[in-house]
Amino acid sequence: MTAPSSTRQEAASATAPGGATSLDGCIDRSVKHLLSLQAEDGYWWAELESNATMAAEHLLLEHFLGTTEPEREQGIVRYLLGLQGEDGSWPVYWGGPGDVSISTEAYFALKLAGVDPEREEMTRARRFIRSKGGVAATRIFTKLWLSLFGQFDWDALPAMPPESILMPVSSPLNLYMFASWARATIVAILVVWAYKPVVPIPDHAHVDELFLDPADRRSIRFSRDRKPFTWRNAFLAIDKALRAHERLPFKPLRRYALEQCERWIVDHQEADGTWGVIQPPSVYSLIALKAHGYSMDHPVMKKGLNGFLGDFALRRGDTFSVQPCLSPVWDTALAITGLREAGVPADDESLVQAGRWLLAHEVQSLGDWALTVPGVEPGGFPFEFSNELYPDTDDTAEVLIALRLVDVRGKDGPFHRAKNWLRAMQSRNGGWGAFDRDNDDEFVARIPFADFGATFDPPTEDVTAHIVEAFALEGTPASDEMMERALDYLWDTQEPDGSWWGRWGVNYLYGLGAAVPALLAAGIDAADPRLRKAVRWLEYHQQADGGWGESCATYEDPSLRGQGPSTASQTAWALLALLALEPPDHPAIVRGIDYLVRTQTENGEWIEPHFTGTGFPRDFMLKYHLYCNYWPLWALGRYRRLRDGEPIHLPETDPLG
Repeated sequence: MTAPSSTRQEAASATAPGGATSLDGCIDRSVKHLLSLQAEDGYWWAELESNATMAAEHLLLEHFLGTTEPEREQGIVRYLLGLQGEDGSWPVYWGGPGDVSISTEAYFALKLAGVDPEREEMTRARRFIRSKGGVAATRIFTKLWLSLFGQFDWDALPAMPPESILMPVSSPLNLYMFASWARATIVAILVVWAYKPVVPIPDHAHVDELFLDPADRRSIRFSRDRKPFTWRNAFLAIDKALRAHERLPFKPLRRYALEQCERWIVDHQEADGTWGVIQPPSVYSLIALKAHGYSMDHPVMKKGLNGFLGDFALRRGDTFSVQPCLSPVWDTALAITGLREAGVPADDESLVQAGRWLLAHEVQSLGDWALTVPGVEPGGFPFEFSNELYPDTDDTAEVLIALRLVDVRGKDGPFHRAKNWLRAMQSRNGGWGAFDRDNDDEFVARIPFADFGATFDPPTEDVTAHIVEAFALEGTPASDEMMERALDYLWDTQEPDGSWWGRWGVNYLYGLGAAVPALLAAGIDAADPRLRKAVRWLEYHQQADGGWGESCATYEDPSLRGQGPSTASQTAWALLALLALEPPDHPAIVRGIDYLVRTQTENGEWIEPHFTGTGFPRDFMLKYHLYCNYWPLWALGRYRRLRDGEPIHLPETDPLG
């Protein structure tokens, strides 16, 4: 779709008050600001923000472990109170509705820390929680935390016998059918459930007032499916049988199973002390080992707690919290590409140093993925500083895209290994999941315990698109059998309205922003009717201010797709898609560029309070604090290059060795 020449000229003149000078100045400020954020070792990394559960659960964890430090605890109290909404609740994401589970955990943590329950903030929180059904309405994990302190009955929780770890990989239901993040959490909970530990707390910290009915402390009302023969109903029947087994006095495999769980947990501890370098399995692993008899003087326990108090810690002024995960590899790869699009040379020392840092973080050891993909040489990249067991396909693709743009020695070997590993990780439907191949058995989500979000790791549109783009840019033809299957997958997952769902970013803007450039890189004609639908979708959802925005609420209600306040990162995703399909003087592109130029701050960044990252759709959303820096720069730089007649894709640098 092209506009009449007069319309294009009018739109071009409206790019910014100062025309090209304003665009150039905007890009220069952004480059300068982003370079100023680079760490001395060469990487980029900023906060990964989530919700109040991180701080609340850390406070509860330290009370369970007996490691509470008054100053840190009061820092958490101040942090939690600062996040509370006017209605007394705490939300899943900034600006979102209050969540009863998060609010219950925050309220309990504050009460345990000694906050006066008659304080106005506590009164409002209590009123909100009760209005949503109280503890009975919370998720299983919230009830588990309450059980650790005697506020909920352990026997009411779904059965999680540690003997589950003994199921072989070939069995119909085994540990490796769960996503990597879920399996690491589940192994720890198997141990916790077996011991059912309870740490006594003072009477003033009890939360009896959060139970609308005292009986809610001793039972969970699981709803059955109407159809008699469903996975959910089957699992509820199995749960009943496991509870009966638990009442037997003799359990011949219990000790051996607990030993196997302990070995699995210890063997999976990462170099930084955490498990999977993410918060959920890390907190439950520490709780499990403490329940199993480990003292806090044990090296594994000391290393684990120190992991949270090191890179994970968020200390701002007099507040304290922890991050759910760390994103330096992801941030560094995307920052490199953004800077190169903005004209920073491939041999710039900052980029060369960043490239060397990425190469040093190649995963060269076998992880859990190798159990279902045997005989493949490791060669992926992780999301975090150190994660030898869980490289992920999405980061690996973005690292390949970034490294091809940087003059750095020694990248041939990692390139070769990474491409072979990605090929091996392709799922049978042609797409890629993040950490495992063919991890798409949806029935595991029907287990009574699994109400905490994504429990499996199926192929997704955005991850697949990034991998397709990485292979296409290095010259893999669309006729390659792997590429054919991947392209078929992308076309099959396109929504009827022309968009794509986004698994790891919010939401249809992210999916579309990943899929369209990948399809163009793979050689699909921009005139393809399916891509024209994508253009129309973007044109229709452009905001009056020229930007694009989409709320996290779209995961709950897809009819809200493309709706929400404009953000810099989501505007950049839309622009990258449009720039792949339309000339740079297309009116929608010009208005989007104008939005970015107008909303940039004097120091070269964009203010973006909204969450545009996704952990678990609906249940756990993220804000990457660097998204509002490198994504807009990427889009602005590409626009300027295309406007000046350069090709859409930067040429690959010649390998130096």
